[in-house]
Amino acid sequence: MRIVIAGGTGTVGRHIVQAAQRRGHDAVVLARSTGADLTTGAGVDAALDGADAAVDVTSVATMSESNAVRFFETTAKTLASVARRTGLGHLLILSIVGIDRAPYGYYAGKLAQERVVARAETPWSIVRATQFHEFAGQIARQARFAGVQLAPRARVQPIAAAVLAEHLIDVLEGGPAGRAQDVAGPREEQLSALIREQVRHDGHRGGVIPVSMPGAQLRAMRKGAVLPGPDALRVGPTFAEWLSSSPVQG
Repeated sequence: MRIVIAGGTGTVGRHIVQAAQRRGHDAVVLARSTGADLTTGAGVDAALDGADAAVDVTSVATMSESNAVRFFETTAKTLASVARRTGLGHLLILSIVGIDRAPYGYYAGKLAQERVVARAETPWSIVRATQFHEFAGQIARQARFAGVQLAPRARVQPIAAAVLAEHLIDVLEGGPAGRAQDVAGPREEQLSALIREQVRHDGHRGGVIPVSMPGAQLRAMRKGAVLPGPDALRVGPTFAEWLSSSPVQG
């Protein structure tokens, strides 16, 4: 298959590109760096021309609900419109487990994206996954001040991005599935503990202070709103197993 990966240079996207190529597919990266922009539509028709399927793993760095909704609605409408014009056979988006139980901030944007895709004329799949193992390091870098590491509390069940990428290729190869099975890591973890493990792995020896951050989204995460249900697919490795083989982050 010729598979277009929107956001193919990001945390999950680069793994999807590698997984697709290993399985013999033609992987096309749709990103600003390759001349295509879902926020404006520039270059998107050319990227999807001749494609069999597309997977959208784009993201935006914001906690603002209005900014997240604007971004995901805009990009989803662009992709759905071009998919219809080019006769795409399968449109897959990666979403997040539990966002309907925590419809705030960034998650409100993902819900808006799901609604657009569910109305699309192109056959579609939506896969909800839990946070990535890489999430702890991302949060850690955002919550470090003057040598002091803050560690937000949240109940999570993270999954390795590389393993999730393989699962997404499975879904693409299986054809449009609508709301597909949720996918999660092997066990529940406390985000503040994962951040401590991550920064110690990276060489930080200063204080690590667990904190309950404000905001509706994080309050919902502390209550377990984004944990997977009993029917979710659970796949390893655990965070500790993944971290043991991960390079030190600067």
